[in-house]
Amino acid sequence: MRRVRVAHGVMGAVLFGLTAVGCSGSGGARSADTGHTTASSPASASASAVTQSSGGDQGSWRAWTKDLSGSEGVQVCGATAHQVVCATGADGFVGRSRTDGAVSWTVPTTTSGKNLGLVVDKADERAVTSGGRTLRAANLRTGKAAWSLRLPADRVYTGFVAADGIVYALDAWSSFDREANVALGAYRESDGTTLWHRTVHADRYESPAAFGGRVYTTDSSKVTARDARTGDALATTTSGTKCPHLISGGDYLVCSGSAYTTEDTFPPLQRLDPGDLRPLATAKASDQKPERALISADGVLMLFEVSPEDSSVGDWNAYDLNHPKKLWSYHTTSDEAGLVGGRFLTFTPRNDRATRGHMISIDLHAGPHAKGDAAPRVSPAYPETVGSAYPAFVLPGGDPDHVVIETMVHHILRSLPLP
Repeated sequence: MRRVRVAHGVMGAVLFGLTAVGCSGSGGARSADTGHTTASSPASASASAVTQSSGGDQGSWRAWTKDLSGSEGVQVCGATAHQVVCATGADGFVGRSRTDGAVSWTVPTTTSGKNLGLVVDKADERAVTSGGRTLRAANLRTGKAAWSLRLPADRVYTGFVAADGIVYALDAWSSFDREANVALGAYRESDGTTLWHRTVHADRYESPAAFGGRVYTTDSSKVTARDARTGDALATTTSGTKCPHLISGGDYLVCSGSAYTTEDTFPPLQRLDPGDLRPLATAKASDQKPERALISADGVLMLFEVSPEDSSVGDWNAYDLNHPKKLWSYHTTSDEAGLVGGRFLTFTPRNDRATRGHMISIDLHAGPHAKGDAAPRVSPAYPETVGSAYPAFVLPGGDPDHVVIETMVHHILRSLPLP
């Protein structure tokens, strides 16, 4: 499952949560209480203007630095084992070579507006992005537009996720003056075919979670599990389960507080059974504000928690979901992180002059004080990793030996060896 990463977002739907005129074309339409979604045909989508340069993804990952264009958004890049992909404009894409960062293909944006985020699905060779009324995909193998969906004029997409060859997207009224009405649609990732689209009880800004043939939504007070093929509701949480934010990874599903709350207290972590959504034994968190979360395939939850009064510094806390307990903590100033090869990757504190400017890799189970082979690994210091230019990670697929960082002030991508 790939969750959407949203510009300037931390944890939540609009995390890992993902903004007009979309592509027009012939194709099927599916109606629902909230209107209809139209998909352009594969032929017309492929006819979109595309530019390509030689080089592609030949060779292996190497160290390089490239300035990003003004059209490439902030924190809307992803990567496969073969290339880096960034969203451009409202619904465009650009692919970059892993050998030198040069642009190898582009799918120009079709409209103006704010980009909502990017999902790069390595398994299905698709990148998916959204801008307001449009949901659009590019073929990562050919570097061409794959399909485009467009909502009616009074609806906008608010969050999406991809899993097992299906894109699940929430849409809602574009005006906040209208009564809340949120719909969830399921679209085949290869060609954009609408599988189902129905009104749901869900927070419009809390992206769905999806894995194991199910898709999950929350409205803060109730989580609902639906069948991926039909959209039929299969289970809901028991009364009293609070779930402002859904965290998923591997085969795990966890409820936590929201990073966007203005309150000073937060509901406890609660692991849910993905089948019937009954509560399972869960480690006790720190009671601080949850900002960002990741879950490893073997059930280690990494949760960045901060004081509600000061979010500039916090702790990455590791929780074992299978044997409910806290494993370790790492105190730092960055909520940027990734999981690579059984290790946790983040940055050293930028408020510590002696150690700042490094990437640090920590064994997921042994923690920052481990010795020997499990000991932390630290990269050289880089100018882009300190101060206001603190970067985001773009992690290639497979078993990478490089990681790409994206800086926020002088907007660049830099490929670096993993520590």
